[in-house]
Amino acid sequence: MKADTLRGHLDALLLAVLDGRKLHGYAIIEALQLRSDGALDLPTGTVYPALRRLERAGWLASEWDVVSGRKRRTYRLTRSGEQALAAERAEWREFTTVIGGVLGT
Repeated sequence: MKADTLRGHLDALLLAVLDGRKLHGYAIIEALQLRSDGALDLPTGTVYPALRRLERAGWLASEWDVVSGRKRRTYRLTRSGEQALAAERAEWREFTTVIGGVLGT
């Protein structure tokens, strides 16, 4: 999938992967790959800065955990992150309805 196609949707994708879960960065990348059947293979240089940005915005919280014997920063949604995800999902449904109406199904 082209990187340009994802522009503007990365935040929603990251929030969705973290919905109800606490994951470290590489596990987030793997979850994106798994959920997209391999279509989303985002580099760490894209994902980690976005995670830090979402944390600064108050949508994510992080803490250090030991995962598989290694110390890793794990991320989870905050209450405002959950609200942001709900808004992103509503916006996505509206967007796909409008575009689907124009392009046809």
